Amino acid sequence: MVTADEPAHPAPAGLAHGRLGAGSAALFGVAAAAPIATVVTVIPQALAAGAGPLVALSVVAVAVFLFIFGTSYAAMIRRRPSAGATYPQVARGLGRPAALTAGWLALTGYHAIQFGLYAVLGQAAAPLLDNWFGVSAPWWAVAAGCWAVVAFCGTLRIEFAAGVLGLLAVAEVAVLIGLAGAFVLRPAGGRIEAGTYLVTGPARWDRPLLGLLLAVAVLAFAGFETTAGYAEESRDPGRTTGRAARAAVLLIALLLAGVSWSLIVAAGPREVAGRAAAHGPELLFVLADERMVGWAVTLARLTLLTGLLAAVLALHQAIVRYLFAFGRERVLPGVLGRVSRRTGAPRAASLTQSLIAGAALTGAYLAGADASARTARWLVVGGGLAILVLLLLTALAALLHLNRVPEGEGVWTRFAAPLLSTVALGVLCWLAGRHLAVLLVVPAGSPWVTVVFGGLAACLVAGLAHALVLRTARPVLYAGIGLGGAALVVTPKVAHPSGNPWSWDTPPASSSAAGGPPASSSAAGGAAADPPAAGESPKIPEQRTPGAHRPERIHGEVNG
Repeated sequence: MVTADEPAHPAPAGLAHGRLGAGSAALFGVAAAAPIATVVTVIPQALAAGAGPLVALSVVAVAVFLFIFGTSYAAMIRRRPSAGATYPQVARGLGRPAALTAGWLALTGYHAIQFGLYAVLGQAAAPLLDNWFGVSAPWWAVAAGCWAVVAFCGTLRIEFAAGVLGLLAVAEVAVLIGLAGAFVLRPAGGRIEAGTYLVTGPARWDRPLLGLLLAVAVLAFAGFETTAGYAEESRDPGRTTGRAARAAVLLIALLLAGVSWSLIVAAGPREVAGRAAAHGPELLFVLADERMVGWAVTLARLTLLTGLLAAVLALHQAIVRYLFAFGRERVLPGVLGRVSRRTGAPRAASLTQSLIAGAALTGAYLAGADASARTARWLVVGGGLAILVLLLLTALAALLHLNRVPEGEGVWTRFAAPLLSTVALGVLCWLAGRHLAVLLVVPAGSPWVTVVFGGLAACLVAGLAHALVLRTARPVLYAGIGLGGAALVVTPKVAHPSGNPWSWDTPPASSSAAGGPPASSSAAGGAAADPPAAGESPKIPEQRTPGAHRPERIHGEVNG
């Protein structure tokens, strides 16, 4: 018999509480999305395709959808703040197998994006190393140096890690705003033309192109949802990270839409496609070099490097909190749920993630892999698609749970917002899947398209298989999925030699031996059996098999 008041074992030390504000959590989300990497690598390709002002408009449209999603997302966080972010939300709305699937999608997606950013780091550092020191460092050396920094920061107190990441993120935002301001102050031809913000000609509204732009835009936001993982460490667990998620969406939208429009202003609406096609990722720096002094351009290149480093660090922290949530519930080895008693940081999970990343980078080096922009694109797009599917599951879970167990939310928060976000994210998932070959920049029949879809299917199979194994072998652990390690009351099944489960002949020795109340107090219902009538023996309900119940029916305060 295990009760919440008298646990069988001492409760482990938890994450440090009250150390993050909404601003720090929002910067974690902005850094994970790496807006400067999107500006350098993605937006020039869209402009080269002739999208023009549609780039900024698609970013704004996706931001509106995600802001609506943030309403129900914040409501789910308020009900149960957890380091598992979307994992417990999906558990409450769609069930335990779906929750494990969501967890594997998150781990796979964030790892893929992180490895893609490691590949880009070498290219971002190459011009700086050549300009400052006249050396050409291989990609793996730059990646190894950044890995060491991330591994060290991952074990620090969360407020110290937030300070480092916040400094890098603020510098990234400031440089992007400064570049956009310089472009707008010195537009091409001396004036800002209407073609920079108006789509001229109905032929420009090409539906396949618009669908592709929407898919690109939503992938560019991947990472904002990681703010929920810091709920347990925030000053107001029920509200801080929900507000931070919406603030991150707003800031990312302003940066991406504003900078993409400023690039059109600087290059000119008629010349921007040609210049973007000619310069590619160098477009931002070429336009800056035409308007700014040399040290400012060098600062922009340095900010690209530090922005990528901030993104890797933010993704590391997000992965660590998923691993911690899994370890705390013993869905994965329990050692992952341990924290440092001095700093409150999930050190075991952080070191595990660092070892995984280090092993992957070492394997890529030994295999002779080339950290090209093409490889990085495949990894980032594949990981972003996994996160997009994760957001769809989260929106659907919010729609079901908020209406199945209402707690005072209005119609907009409880029904309209999750319904609209579910439909919008479903459409965006379909668009991303339809244009996946174009997003990967591969032919339609390329095996890489199959690899990405196969990876998503593998996450589904892994989640369902994981759930089946736990339900069969560890039913009590299975019952606690999504509860954040909360203690459950599980009454062992009492044997009845007489064959009559309602007989009082067999004393509840198993319950008394465990130190709990007699079996006449039903743990499944929370109430004692009805007193027997005159001339009848006392009766108790038949006990259920541990894990065959829904824990939230035992403790309503645990799971809403």
